[in-house]
Amino acid sequence: MRKCLADHKITENQMTILFTLSELGRVEQGKIGEFLFLERSTVSRNIKLLQEQGLVKRSPEYRPEIELAGKGKELVKTLIPKWRKVMDELVGKLEKEGLEYIQGIEEKFD
Repeated sequence: MRKCLADHKITENQMTILFTLSELGRVEQGKIGEFLFLERSTVSRNIKLLQEQGLVKRSPEYRPEIELAGKGKELVKTLIPKWRKVMDELVGKLEKEGLEYIQGIEEKFD
């Protein structure tokens, strides 16, 4: 996935922010960090970089709201099938034993 993202000049964190905005729509910038468990500075830095690329729009308010720009929506449409393919390949490599191990870890946090 990293190679694919490099082709689009974004990082994994930035992809996650784009996917989150695709799901949440227009949202206060701070909510993105809460939703993704990311530090405020990480979100701010990445939003700024995404904005410079024309992928997101930021409102001018003190607590800015962020949303995908048209270019960002198109990129999400491009990346989702690629992301699904990578995840399918990863699941295939984990096999049954690996998946059971991950499910056991998830249950500890529920």
